[in-house]
Amino acid sequence: MDSVRVGQTTDEQLFERYRAGDTEAFRTLIERYHDDLYRFLYRLLGDRVAAEDVFQEAFLQVHVSAHSFDASRRFRPWLFTIAANKGRDYLRKKGRRQTMDLSAPVSGDDGSRGATFVDLMKIDTPSPDAGLDKQETDRLVQAALGRMSPTLREILLLAYFQRLSYAQIAEDLGIPLGTVKSRLHAAVASFAGHFERVSKEAGLGPGGEDVFRSDSR
Repeated sequence: MDSVRVGQTTDEQLFERYRAGDTEAFRTLIERYHDDLYRFLYRLLGDRVAAEDVFQEAFLQVHVSAHSFDASRRFRPWLFTIAANKGRDYLRKKGRRQTMDLSAPVSGDDGSRGATFVDLMKIDTPSPDAGLDKQETDRLVQAALGRMSPTLREILLLAYFQRLSYAQIAEDLGIPLGTVKSRLHAAVASFAGHFERVSKEAGLGPGGEDVFRSDSR
C-alpha cells in the first residue's frame, strides 16, 4: 500500500480491507497502534514482557473476532477494550496486585489536543521555580498510579487513552453510566491523593491537583 494513502486511511477502512483479505492492512494496524497500546498495557500491568505478550494476545483476539466487529463503530475503542480485558485476565492469573514500574513513561502521547474531563493524567510542564523537572514528575505520577486500586487505575488509563464519553465507556465496559461517573471521580480523587503523598515522601510539595486537568463535561 502506498505510504501516503495509508496515512490518510482510517482505522476502520484498514480493518475492512483486512476483512476483505488484505493481510497487509492488518500489519499496518498493528504498527499504527504498537506504541500507544504497548504503553497503555505497560502502565496497566507494570511489566514489559507481560505488556508485549498481552499486546499480541489482543491482536490475536482482534483477528479471531474480526467477523463480529460493527463497521459503524470506531476501531480504537474496540481494540483497547479487548486489550483491557486481556490485561484483566493476566492480572487475575497473576493472583496479586501489580506494582507499577517507576521507569515507565507517563507523559501524554501528543499533548496537542484540547483537554476534556477524561484527560485526567495530562501532565502540565512545571514552572522553573517548581523544583520538579519533567522526568521527576513522570516518576511521581507513575508511583501514584501504582498505589491506586486496579479498577480505578484501569478506568483512568482507559479514559485517558481512548478519550471516550461517559456513554461510550459504559457501553464498552458493560457498566451503568452512573458507575462510570462515580469511578472516574473516585479515580481523580485517588490519583490526586496518592500523588500528594508520593510528592511529600520525595521531599516535595503537594500539587497533585495541578498534574492533571479535569474539565467538566
